[in-house]
Parts: sequence; C-alpha cells; structure tokens
Amino acid sequence: MAVLAEKALLTRREGDAARERKNRRRALDAVADRGAVSTADWRRPSVRFGMGGTHVLLLVLLVVAGLGPMLLLAKFAVTPTQDILRTPMAIFPNGIAWDNLDKAWNEVQVSKYFFNTIWLALGSWAVQMVVATTAGYALSVLRPRYGKAIQAAVLSTMFIPAVVLLVPLYLTILNPPLLGTSLINSFWAVWLPAGASAFNVLLVQRFFDNLPREVFEAARVDGAGPYRLFWSIVLPMSKPILGVVSVFAIIASWKDFLWPLLVLKDPLIQPLSVRLPAIAATTDKGVFLAALAISTIIPVLLFLVFQRTFLQGAGLGGAVKG
Repeated sequence: MAVLAEKALLTRREGDAARERKNRRRALDAVADRGAVSTADWRRPSVRFGMGGTHVLLLVLLVVAGLGPMLLLAKFAVTPTQDILRTPMAIFPNGIAWDNLDKAWNEVQVSKYFFNTIWLALGSWAVQMVVATTAGYALSVLRPRYGKAIQAAVLSTMFIPAVVLLVPLYLTILNPPLLGTSLINSFWAVWLPAGASAFNVLLVQRFFDNLPREVFEAARVDGAGPYRLFWSIVLPMSKPILGVVSVFAIIASWKDFLWPLLVLKDPLIQPLSVRLPAIAATTDKGVFLAALAISTIIPVLLFLVFQRTFLQGAGLGGAVKG
C-alpha cells in the first residue's frame, strides 16, 4: 500500500508539473501574441516572407548608413584628387594613391596633431575618471548627510547650456585662483574643465547604487576603510561602467572643437579637431581626406575594442546576478 501511495503521489506531482509547463507555455504565447504580428500570423507564408524581406531590407539600410560613410572616406583617402572630383563613385579608375597617407602624415604634419589629440584625450579621460568615480562613490556608498542636496546641485548643472559657461570658464582659465598664472596654451586648460561632467558623476553613482550592499558590509567587518573599500571592492566590481565612461570621455575629447580652439592658441599643440579645418583650404583634396581618415582611426578602434564592455555597462545593471 505504501508503494502504491508513493507511486500515486509521484504521478500526481508529474501531472502538476506538466500542467504548470503548459500554463507557462500559454502565458509565453500570450505575450508573443501581443506584438504587431501574432504567432498565428507568422505561420502564414505571405506574412512570414513579407516580414522577413522587410527585416533584411532594414538591416541592409542600417549597414549602408552606418558603414557607408566610413568606407567611402577610406576609399577617398587613397584616391587621386582628380578622380575624387571627376568620378567620385568610380572604384579607382586611375589606380590607388597610397602617397596620400604619407603626405598627410609627414608633409601636413598630421602625426604631430594626432599625438596632441591622443595626449589631450588621455588627460581628459584621467581627470573625468577620477572625478566621476570618487564623486559617485561619495554620493552612493559613503552617503554624506547633505548627499541629496549635493546630488540635486550636480543634476541642476545639466540644465545649464554649455555656451553660457564659456565666458566665465575662459576667464577662470585666464586667471585661475591660487595658481597666479594663466593656463592658456596649456593642456591643463582642457584637462581640468573636462572633469566637471555631471552626466558621468550621475551615471557612475547610478551604477554604484546597484552594487550589493552586503559586500560592503562584509568588507567593513573585515576592517576595510573607505579608501580600501573604494580601491579593492567598488572599482573591481564596476568595470562595465568604467568602460562606458571611458568611451564617452575619449570620444568627447577627440571631437571637441570650440574649447581647444579658445584656449590652445599655439598651432603646435592644437588637436586634429582644430587643425584640420584650418588646413582644409590649403591642402590637396586627396591628402586632406587621407588626414580625415587617419583622424577617425582611434574612435573606431576604441568602440570595436570596448563594444562588449560598453553594451554590458549601458544597462546599468548590478554587479551580482541572481
């Protein structure tokens, strides 16, 4: 009798599990049917082929819109000037002009401006990372008494147009307090203002808010102080958001034009974003397009290298799953 009762109980449990799986399948089908095209419609050949063709067309248009300009610029970079002007869409009718790249790098001195841009981007990245991580850590983990007021003040700065701040910021760089010397024609004039990014601070704080507090409490019980907690616990758990902020910081610095134009008067220390428009009128068209192609290498490589980290951090998810 005990054996029969156990078999009956097992059979009942299997039946309950089967019914639960069936109910889940129905719920998933109901969710799927909430879309523009239901599951029943997808079974119809006309709908299936029509929607499939539309998806392929949209994918092709997206690829052309995203990669088309970069591929066209790469082609123009090694195309003779006469071919660019006469038959721009022809595929190398008179051969490939590899010397465009050499002239752009050496004669136009793109190499000098290229390394100036890298140096400016690295400095801006370092300053932004220090400010964003420390400020986000203070607001999210340390949580001072007036943290909410500070957070509101930081958020309010995002509503101020950047053009309104140009004059006071320029006057501050021209005569900075405590230093007693102007920062004009100094890389610090670009690096220091780059750190004042409320967007990065709030972005990092939002990520830190999702980190598990149990880990912090365990570290404090083990004797970790605020600095050790920040360096050994918080930063290693925040690699996705650090990658996102890094990509934002470097690309923003790479394409910045107005502020470097105002504070870097010496052409020898100006970045590509400032020098390329200045030499456009006096440079051969093919050589100039080669210089433009060289200037796009770093942003493209940066995104290709960090795209996985960027996509992981874009969701601002927590550090521990489950």
